[in-house]
Amino acid sequence: MSTQQQPLSTSDVAQRLVELCREGKILEAGEELHSDDVISEEPNSTYWKLVEGKQAVKEKGHQFAAMIEEFHGGHISDPVVAGEYFSIAWNMDVTITGQGRRTIEEICTYRVKDGKIVWEQFLY
Repeated sequence: MSTQQQPLSTSDVAQRLVELCREGKILEAGEELHSDDVISEEPNSTYWKLVEGKQAVKEKGHQFAAMIEEFHGGHISDPVVAGEYFSIAWNMDVTITGQGRRTIEEICTYRVKDGKIVWEQFLY
């Protein structure tokens, strides 16, 4: 008799994302938790307003990481979960190529279906 594993709950996905990101495993978090057809929105961005698909979102992550010359610190809040959505506050103190040292303060909101992140939006 085979046992089929239940998908992770929204709360489980939220906790896992925060855990991995606090460990600095941001790209690994996306690999593990994004659905294949994830949608990523950054309405305040001139670079990545709308990115679709796991591979494209992964590339966006690599591009952002390449812009960071130095990471000076940051903080990720505990998640707030409601139904299939959760949000975290994420603050980073970074030096960005061509922009110098700055603090990025953002609210990150995610939608989870079948144990995977299907949508994310970053407001900063």
